[in-house]
Amino acid sequence: MKVVTVKLPEFLLKKLDELVEAGIFPSRSEAIRTALRNQIEKELANLEK
Repeated sequence: MKVVTVKLPEFLLKKLDELVEAGIFPSRSEAIRTALRNQIEKELANLEK
């Protein structure tokens, strides 16, 4: 995997940490990967319409 650096607003980082602390995701990285993958799939599906 490649490393990508992103800057997030504080409120979004706090929400991300809440998901990790709740055990929904094992790490920030996994939460971001999942969110990005879901968004990319959604946008690609919209392009195909």
